[in-house]
Amino acid sequence: MRIDRGFHRLWMYVRGAPGTYIWLTILFITTVAMHHMSPDFEEDFLRQRSTNIHELSNNPVRVLFASAMWIDGGHWLPYAVLYTVFQAPAERWLGTARWLAVNAAAHVLSTLISEGALLWAIRHGMAPHSAVDTLDIGVSYALAGVIGVLTYRIATPWRYPYLAVVLAVYGVPFVTARTFTDLGHFTSVLIGLACYPLVRGRGKAWNPKETVTARRG
Repeated sequence: MRIDRGFHRLWMYVRGAPGTYIWLTILFITTVAMHHMSPDFEEDFLRQRSTNIHELSNNPVRVLFASAMWIDGGHWLPYAVLYTVFQAPAERWLGTARWLAVNAAAHVLSTLISEGALLWAIRHGMAPHSAVDTLDIGVSYALAGVIGVLTYRIATPWRYPYLAVVLAVYGVPFVTARTFTDLGHFTSVLIGLACYPLVRGRGKAWNPKETVTARRG
């Protein structure tokens, strides 16, 4: 009976975040497909679905969508954990439509901003011209945006340590390494924070202290 209740709770949790787990399923399928490709074919195949400057100039809508269906590096399990920890709670809290809006805004705007910065660097001799074909796929920008918007899910004063950790995790690499992907990730967090209007009316913020007290009781 306990096992049945556990599976029921798990199934109800998954049902509460359909977009998250449909997306994860697609990522699992594409990751398996990637592992069956030869290295040369994989590189060419993914480059055609990459949001690099060349592809954005020719097929912007197609590659912005396609790039979010593949995982950079081909390791699915870590993203399954991250989606369960961040994406699923965000979708259950915001509702699928608003959750999808946050993901889309972070993915699209951060891609355009980071690739625009890379284009500027190329034109000013700060990056090689070959960088127009740099491989840029994955869901990390969308994930960073959702991690950012989840700041508003946490009640004060717990919200501020969470925000400080998020800004440090994404801000330190941006300040020290200054790559276009670091810019994209940090921009995504800011976009997530800018999505505050979408969180209005979504219920009381989560208070960790109340949760701990309730469990002890």
